[in-house]
Amino acid sequence: MLETLKNAFRIKDIRKKLFFTFCMMVVIRMGCQLPVPGVNRNYFSQWFAQNSNDAFNFFSAFTGGSFEKMSIFALSITPYITSSIIIQLLTIAIPALEEMHKDGEDGRKKIASITRYVTVGLALIESIAMTVGFGRSGMIPNITFLKGFEVVVALTAGSAFLMWIGERITEKGVGNGISIVLMINILSSIPSDITGLFEMFVKGKTLAHGALAALIIIAVILVTIVMVIILNDATRKIPVQYAKKMQGRKMVGGQSTFIPLKVNTAGVIPVIFASSLMSIPQMIVAFTGANVGTGIGATLIGMLSQNNWFNFSKPVYSIGLVLYIVLNVFFAYFYTSITFNPIEVADNMKKQGGFIPGIRPGKPTQEYLEKVLNYLVFIGAAGLIIVVLIPIFFNGVFGASVSFGGTSIIIIVGVILETLKQIESQMLVRNYKGFLSE
Repeated sequence: MLETLKNAFRIKDIRKKLFFTFCMMVVIRMGCQLPVPGVNRNYFSQWFAQNSNDAFNFFSAFTGGSFEKMSIFALSITPYITSSIIIQLLTIAIPALEEMHKDGEDGRKKIASITRYVTVGLALIESIAMTVGFGRSGMIPNITFLKGFEVVVALTAGSAFLMWIGERITEKGVGNGISIVLMINILSSIPSDITGLFEMFVKGKTLAHGALAALIIIAVILVTIVMVIILNDATRKIPVQYAKKMQGRKMVGGQSTFIPLKVNTAGVIPVIFASSLMSIPQMIVAFTGANVGTGIGATLIGMLSQNNWFNFSKPVYSIGLVLYIVLNVFFAYFYTSITFNPIEVADNMKKQGGFIPGIRPGKPTQEYLEKVLNYLVFIGAAGLIIVVLIPIFFNGVFGASVSFGGTSIIIIVGVILETLKQIESQMLVRNYKGFLSE
């Protein structure tokens, strides 16, 4: 990795792209410190500390602490992520969007434009809801229509500006811009979390006790990272053979290739969907100030909280853990079903004279791909759940409350690996150009 970066800095074009990406990261972090006009940040931080739970920690990690500080980037890139998912799902349901998706580059540009408009609309709805909720709670002192309008505009513009930065990084920098925006936000919270772990388990302890605790923390983080790397790179290669055919007086074709199917076919999407879905009731209760009491309502909210899942004194909360696992598996299969179509792949192979050795073209190929895909999705979902639950387990058993977890580590490692692969491919293209120009 270090050798790749070292070689990349020697190439002027890639060096410019890396510098541009770095400058955009600086702009993002500066924007996270700019306060929304009319908001009492100190009061808001105190409220956040009193009402902090895993739902807010999850959202705060994705916004790089902007939500906690109520900066202009408080919504972060989450409206764009939600918009992209909605449009992707609608592409399957709406024929017009499906035609755009199949229409090549022009179609993708139209879909990207629609995604931007939906992003601004979602950001506007979320900012209005936050302004009304926080205004009623007194976190926006002396709120008036004009002051509320300023807050809504600031939050919406901040989210739209982050979307623009992400697209500029993709165009003029290196890596996927939206992923990099998300990664830099998550990375910003890690130093404070590491400091919190040190003060909780190492500081003030005996040398032996502190050293053992530090080794366990480092081991857990390293094991999680290694598992993420393995899960991210693991693929199942389906061999494909193309039949030879006569073209003029020559026999062409007959080459062998393969279809690479990733084990973790859905990426981090199932975790984000499941966590977001389970955090919605907790956030509604916190924003509205509803009193759930000590009965069934409190138990249900407690089940949804990740901090309670490994609380052995209250095993009833483990029902929430079971629900979380079920949602992850469901979303893994659901997202894979809309991103990979075995019927279409089998038909394309048949039209091009391709076949899987030992499997007949057509429906048998489709059934074989579905069988392999279902097997891979289950393994990928199980691996994803294990990675995510490792930090949650230590949070619950030892009370190590941190904002980053398995989801954050999956995103960070995945984005870094993706960016490095893109840098390597650009270096390879440049070497080919240099070879051809000589």
